[in-house]
Amino acid sequence: MNNNPLILKLTPYLQEKVWGGHRLRPNHSTPIGESWEISIHSEGNSTVDGINLSQLINEKDLPYLVKIIDTSDNLSVQVHPGDEYAAKHENSKGKTECWAILDAGENQGIYLGLKDSITKKDFKDALEAGKNMSELLKFYPVKRGDFFYVPAGTPHAIGKDVLLAEVQQSSGITYRVWDWNRLGLDGKPRELHIEKALDVINFDKSLNTSENFKMRRGIFDQFGEIELLNHPEFNLTSFKMKKNQELELNLRYNRIGGLVCLGGELEVQRNGLVKKLRRMETLLIPLDPSEVKVTSKEDSEFLWIC
Repeated sequence: MNNNPLILKLTPYLQEKVWGGHRLRPNHSTPIGESWEISIHSEGNSTVDGINLSQLINEKDLPYLVKIIDTSDNLSVQVHPGDEYAAKHENSKGKTECWAILDAGENQGIYLGLKDSITKKDFKDALEAGKNMSELLKFYPVKRGDFFYVPAGTPHAIGKDVLLAEVQQSSGITYRVWDWNRLGLDGKPRELHIEKALDVINFDKSLNTSENFKMRRGIFDQFGEIELLNHPEFNLTSFKMKKNQELELNLRYNRIGGLVCLGGELEVQRNGLVKKLRRMETLLIPLDPSEVKVTSKEDSEFLWIC
C-alpha cells in the first residue's frame, strides 16, 4: 500500500441494472442497482480521490466486497458456486454472501433456499417446462433490520422494492437460472447458466432452512453491538450507537476493516486524522497498530467488516 494511509474515504462504483431502483442516486435517469462501496474486483473498483482502490490495496488484504443493492424489480433466480467449483471451472474464488436489510416495501421480501419437497429432478423438470422458478423457493417477507446468510450453493433472488447491504467474498461468479422472462438493458434476454447451476445447487433439505441461513430480525432495534457472521474471509458486525457515544474498533482478524454508515453521523479518528461520515458513506481502515476511535454525533448505525 502506498504511503500507508490510516483512513480512506471511498467513492463507490455504481452499476446500472435492469432491475435497479432510484434510492442510491435519486437524480440518475437510469436505474442504479448496485453501489460497490468497498471493491478491488476487476469488474468495478471503489475509488479514493479518483484512484482505483486496487492500486492502493493488495488483494490478499481485502478478500471481501461490500455492496448496497436497490431493487425496483425482482432479481434473477440465481446461485453462486463454492471455492472448489469456482477454482476448477472459473479460475476464481467462490461466492458466499450475506444481507442486512435496510428498507423494504410492504409485503416485499427475498427468495432464499428450496422448498422442502424440491428435488434436483423437480428443479430440472420445472426449468425445461418454462415454469416460474421462484415458486420452488422459500419466500421470506423482510423489513429493516433483518439479516440473512447466503452460503454458496443456495438458490436465491432478491425481490423488488428492497434496499440491502451485501457483504460477500470478492468474486463475481453468478449462475443465472431464471430471469422472469424479461429483457436486459440491451433489449435482449440475459444469459442463463443452467448446467453449472445444477452442478452447484444444494438440494439437501437441511441446507435450505432459516437456521442454516442464520436468519435474524431487528438487528437495528437496540443500541449495542451484534456479531452477525464470522466467515473465513470476512467478519460482519452491526453497531447502533447513542449520541456522543465513543468506541474503539479492532482489526482483530489481520484484515483491512470497512465501515459503512447506515444512519446518523459518525466521526472516525486515528492518530490525529479525522474523517466524518453520514448515511451511505464508507471508510476503509488499513492495517496499522494505531487505534481507531468512533464517536457518534447523533444516534447512528453502521456495519463493521474486517
